[in-house]
Parts: sequence; C-alpha cells; structure tokens
Amino acid sequence: MNIALFGGTFDPIHRGHVVVARAAAAKFKLKQVWFVPADLPPHKLKTPVTSFYHRYAMVALALAGEKDFVPSLLEAPDPDADSRKRKPSYSIETVRRVKASLGKSDHLYFLIGMDAFKDIAKWYKAGELLAQCDFIVAARPGYSLVDVASSLPEKLRPAPAVTKLFRKEKLAGPLVLPGETLHMLPETHENVSASQIRAALDRGAALKRLVPDSVAEYIQKEQLYRSPKARKGGIASQSGGS
Repeated sequence: MNIALFGGTFDPIHRGHVVVARAAAAKFKLKQVWFVPADLPPHKLKTPVTSFYHRYAMVALALAGEKDFVPSLLEAPDPDADSRKRKPSYSIETVRRVKASLGKSDHLYFLIGMDAFKDIAKWYKAGELLAQCDFIVAARPGYSLVDVASSLPEKLRPAPAVTKLFRKEKLAGPLVLPGETLHMLPETHENVSASQIRAALDRGAALKRLVPDSVAEYIQKEQLYRSPKARKGGIASQSGGS
C-alpha cells in the first residue's frame, strides 16, 4: 500500500492543500494521504501559530468526504506534558515512527510543496530524512529542477555541471540521486496561501474560493485570523459569495 505523509502547519488548511493531495494520490497511486499538522513547527518557533487543536479541527473538517485522506494526530501535543517543555515537531521522528508501524509491502512517501522544500537543507537531520522515504515535491510557479537540486543538503547535491543541465527543465522528474528519489508533481494551478486568507478576512471578503466551506464557517465561528481592525468592525459571512 502506498501512503504519503503530508505535513505542515495548516494554519489554516486551504483548497490548495487538498488539490495537491488529490493530484499526488492520482499520480502516485496513493492509497492514503495522512495530513499531519505540526504541534510546534521548528521553522516557526518565534512566530505566533494558531492552537494545534483549532488547526487539527479545520483539517478534519476539510477532509470530510475525502475517503482516502486522513487527519492525523501524529504530532499532537502530549496533554500530560508541561507545555513549557514541548519540543519542536521534527519530521524525521514522525517518519521513523510511521515506518516502524508499516508492513513490508507498504511504501511511504513524504508530500511537500516546493516552497517548503527549498529550505529542506535547514531541516533537522535533513539527510537522514531524505533517506527514509521517497519525496513527492509539488511544483510552484517559477521553480525548476535546478531549484530542487540546489535545495538539497550540500552532501546530496548533484555536481554543479549536472545541476546546470536542469536550468530550463520544469518540475517533471523524477530526480534520482544515490540513495534517494525525488518525485515531481506538476503545478496544480490552485495557488492559495495563508497570507491571502488573512488579507481576505481583513477586507471582509468571503473565503469561499480559498478554503472549504466548512473551514470558512469554523474560522468565522471561532473568530480566527482576525486583525484588531476586523474584530472591531466585524466581517462579512465567510460562507457566502464574494
């Protein structure tokens, strides 16, 4: 069985995430895609992040009706642990735990957007993580295979002469390197970002085209992502038209 872990902050999950997962599932014959919200994303330790439970709730709402997509608590905070001693959510530790639970015939992938992959060399034990499972890198506008190759940890990067050959190549792949394979997922043309969602809320605009309706309703109900200005003046219904 082919399984992919789709990790991220999901603050909030949006239509782009779901579209990418659908495309990856179709292209790589994934039986399941596990959406794994990070409790403490290592790259956002100094950035305010919405409560894990709000983010997990939105993931669960967004995936309702997607029978092959699983909202995962793999990186949920320990309710009995001292909140001041919580550790960052490292992908290498999550991948190792999942692999230990899988059968011999199961194949694990790690699904990631190019905007996140470009910083992979800075991740905790990046080389070990890349060796643990095949990566599926979702294309983003403006990136090519040279960006993928150049983003790898230094010890894993192809020689400069080889990298130059990728200069004009789109993200098609796979990129096969010693001990690892990077699969490329073409652009899905569903470009949504958390900053767009916040900007829409500040304008009082509906979120219908950015997030699933159930997520838009949850954001409105819980009054998430609202600037002080929006809180004072109120915002339009998020489940209606634009």
